[in-house]
Parts: sequence; C-alpha cells; structure tokens
Amino acid sequence: MIILNTSANAQTLSVIPREYLVDFVMTICDDSTNVIETYNITNAVQVGNYLTFTNIFNPILVENHFYDLTLKTVDSVIYKDKIFCTNQDIDQENNDYYKINKDQYTNYNGYDNTYLVI
Repeated sequence: MIILNTSANAQTLSVIPREYLVDFVMTICDDSTNVIETYNITNAVQVGNYLTFTNIFNPILVENHFYDLTLKTVDSVIYKDKIFCTNQDIDQENNDYYKINKDQYTNYNGYDNTYLVI
C-alpha cells in the first residue's frame, strides 16, 4: 500500500513494476466515489529495482480515502496497488504508525484499577 497526503505539491511514488518504462498512464479510482482520474507520466526513472516518478494530483486527494492505482501502457497493465491518503506523519522505522483515533480519543491514566485481596 502506498501512503500519500493531501498536498497540492508534487508527490513521489516508488514502485516495482512488471516493466520499467519512462512513459505510461496512471489512473486512480476513489473507492468511495468511484471517480477515476487519469495522468500521463513522462518522467519515470529506474532507481535500483524501483521505478520512481512524481505527480501532482489534481483534484487534490481526499484525506482518509482509499484509491485504486493502476499503471498501464496501451497493451498491458504494468502495476496495480492501493493508495491511502492521510496527513498523519508515518515513519515505521521510528514506530510512528497510522492512528485511526488520533486527536479524538485519549487514554485516561489517573487511577490504578487493581484490587487488593487480603
């Protein structure tokens, strides 16, 4: 799964496709609304085993929505994946994961709820 944000700036995607091409078409479909957006990618670069490219998403991606990503040529599909859009900072190396209730629910730790048995 690819995690993107709602930024209006260019965002970088790195994928491992079936074919390494410079030019292809990227389509994303919003799972909530079934609206499909199509982008022509012309700036893809192979970096190691990854195909890396940047894109400006217009309209801007909606926070907490899932999208279906498809990279394709005229003849074939070279990559498929899911996109999740969030503005939370996610860094798995530092154990910063997505929190569904972030800033909505906090744990109250005021009392020790253990019971003493005599």
